[in-house]
Amino acid sequence: MTDFDAFFNVDYWDQRYSETGQVWSGEPNPVLVAEVAPLAPGTALEVGCGEGADAMWLAGQGWQVTGVDFSAQALSRAAERVPASLAERLRWQRADIRDWQPDDGPRYDLVSTSFLHFSGALRRRVFATLATRVAPDGHLLIVGHHPSDLDTAMPRPPEPDLFYTADELAQALPARDWEVRTRAARPRDATTPDGTPVTIHDTVLTARRVQ
Repeated sequence: MTDFDAFFNVDYWDQRYSETGQVWSGEPNPVLVAEVAPLAPGTALEVGCGEGADAMWLAGQGWQVTGVDFSAQALSRAAERVPASLAERLRWQRADIRDWQPDDGPRYDLVSTSFLHFSGALRRRVFATLATRVAPDGHLLIVGHHPSDLDTAMPRPPEPDLFYTADELAQALPARDWEVRTRAARPRDATTPDGTPVTIHDTVLTARRVQ
């Protein structure tokens, strides 16, 4: 395990979410919106949900959503922001996905996670476990920072092993069980902390479980 992995612990994130002000934008991830909009709503597991913007967007589209995070402070913030009209479609679960075991839990029509960046071996194990939570004919959506971002002015941890491509993710899924729908390095415009415009790329994988 790298020092960067050790950085992601409950105490750190509870403290960060306890600070004044919103940590994230409050808007759903545009990749999630684009990839999920064509799907028929069902049950969804949103992993690493933070303040809940993606989970609430899913609920607003008719999904029955479980938002998971290991930070109690993040989940408290998420719960406080839920409109009354969506409350029955959302539940929050405190859990550390690094401790989850394959097939240990219910299956969902959609399992989604964005910007989880553990080191290679841990990441592969976590994503493989999440894949087991997808029901037959359900979808797995993984979004991350592409390795090419390391060559831009956007600050990224200088540890290449933390980053991954859609090809890498797709190759880890047994071909007999999965149909890959999206395998992309999707560009988007961004701004560095000092205000410099930059083009970065999101790794995007969407796959349907065929059995």
